Amino acid sequence: MAEKRVVAASAREVAALLATAPADEVAALVERYQDDPRKQVQKAIQTAQRRAERELGERDRVLEMYRLQQELAQGGLAIGVDEVGRGAIAGPLTVGAVVLPAEPIVWGINDSKQLTPARRETLAAQIAEVAVAIGIAHIEPASIDAVGMANALRMAMTQAIAECGIEPDAVLIDGNPVHVHPKEQTVVKGDAHIACIAAASIVAKVTRDELMVAYDTEYPGYHLAACKGYGSAEHIAAIREKGLSPIHRVSFCGNFLETPSLF
Repeated sequence: MAEKRVVAASAREVAALLATAPADEVAALVERYQDDPRKQVQKAIQTAQRRAERELGERDRVLEMYRLQQELAQGGLAIGVDEVGRGAIAGPLTVGAVVLPAEPIVWGINDSKQLTPARRETLAAQIAEVAVAIGIAHIEPASIDAVGMANALRMAMTQAIAECGIEPDAVLIDGNPVHVHPKEQTVVKGDAHIACIAAASIVAKVTRDELMVAYDTEYPGYHLAACKGYGSAEHIAAIREKGLSPIHRVSFCGNFLETPSLF
């Protein structure tokens, strides 16, 4: 019987294998082909190692966010809370509150400011699918003008937490103490370190951004879809030209015009 001939994989085939392998399988492939003298293979090994390092590092980052969430909640349910729009001059202050289960993990979750708009929308949809509960609260500009930002923030957080409809083991809030819940724990930069707070930041940001895009149609000329109510140069120029709309925070806009409102 004739010996069966073993055909070696081409350099292109090896490179393709390395390029498509899951991150946790790259090390075994590198060990297998590390002595292959072909330049294409060696280049593919280097590229695959860099990719695996990034992907495994990202996985570890997200797992640590979930670990800290579980640690602070002592294995129970945590409501993560975060706000968006505090520094805007138009539109509401929006607070998101999210309860995430330990599984399934929402891979890629992060502080909303570190994500592209498209990535935020994708993650918000994933969060909505797996979340135990989600609460959203808006405090409108007139109320912010009436009670001030600190009180408006407490109002919004209280409402969003209540909307979750559960009794949590911990309420984890990004930033400094707000005193809105007896089980409150605050974490500086919590939106980058705690899974449920990051989820709340994403949900709040996507929800408010969608609202500001809708307001751009209702109150055209202020560039609200682009600036989301923050004080961009174009937005401020429009205020000086047009005056204030009903969704502007009068107490925030005193430096931009003499006439409080044209509506």
